[in-house]
Amino acid sequence: MFAGTDFLIVGRAGMDFYPDPPGTRTEEATRFVSCLGGSSANIAVALVKQGCSAALVTRVSDDAIGRFALNQLDHYGIDRTHVTPVGGEARNSLAVVESRIEDHQSVIYRNGAADFEMTVADVEAARYAGRAALITTGTVFAADPSRTAAFRAFELAEAAGVPRIFDIDYRPYSWTSPAFAAEVLTCAGEASDIIIGNDVEFGFMAGSYDRGLDTARALARRGKLIVYKMGEKGAITLHGDREEIRTGIYPTDALKPTGAGDSFMGGFIAALANGHDLRTAVLRGSASAAMVVARVGCAPAMPTTADLEDFLATHPGPTDPTE
Repeated sequence: MFAGTDFLIVGRAGMDFYPDPPGTRTEEATRFVSCLGGSSANIAVALVKQGCSAALVTRVSDDAIGRFALNQLDHYGIDRTHVTPVGGEARNSLAVVESRIEDHQSVIYRNGAADFEMTVADVEAARYAGRAALITTGTVFAADPSRTAAFRAFELAEAAGVPRIFDIDYRPYSWTSPAFAAEVLTCAGEASDIIIGNDVEFGFMAGSYDRGLDTARALARRGKLIVYKMGEKGAITLHGDREEIRTGIYPTDALKPTGAGDSFMGGFIAALANGHDLRTAVLRGSASAAMVVARVGCAPAMPTTADLEDFLATHPGPTDPTE
């Protein structure tokens, strides 16, 4: 599936705050735990923890919070050669996320986000030849100059013969309008080789939630590999006119609802890169997601390969997607 295990990822690195101890409401918290956040950075961590290497292209604020993100990238072994500090009024993204399921609150600050300042020059400075794939998420397309830069990265990856992987990752608060978001994300999907998203996101791109699976199937018929996630109902994986692969989930006692998508992406892509077949890769992604929602944080909660193997060896197994 991939020529190697060295991935280039375009997108944000930020800071996450978690009220401590787990279960605490944000408005009642007196203590917080900080960790690396941002969907692209989380995916990079997930890949590295499962035996791959990852380089990140983005911008961070030229202040203490931006330096926190840089230090965390170093901690996890992420190549940050092309992570550029930007001054002025730009600020790193910040998420305040509760470790609780009932009445869960996630408050995300994205005004004047530093990562949206990423330029065409930033992505052109990165190496594409020899990479296993380019990975992007929907958030990089929400504003310029980041949007133009991300599409330029797609062009450079295509020219280098490198697969393009796209996590739809639709976040309404980042966009000027739903209609514009649907248009841009559809263009990003058309330019990608592998698309991962949930049923709501595919429905959003289709313009109607009941047409999401039809859209996924149409993209698959054009040669794209699609993972259509359906929450507790599992996932449908589609590639060309082949039989659809339906897989279940690994039930777990979730501590929080966040981080599952990034962990799935990392586990799924790492599995393919390490030689697993498509069905096994989806299941390893699902198991990785189950592990992360049962732990505090996102980046620190990403499982290592050894963690994942232990989980798979002791868990009763995934649900039956036909039931």
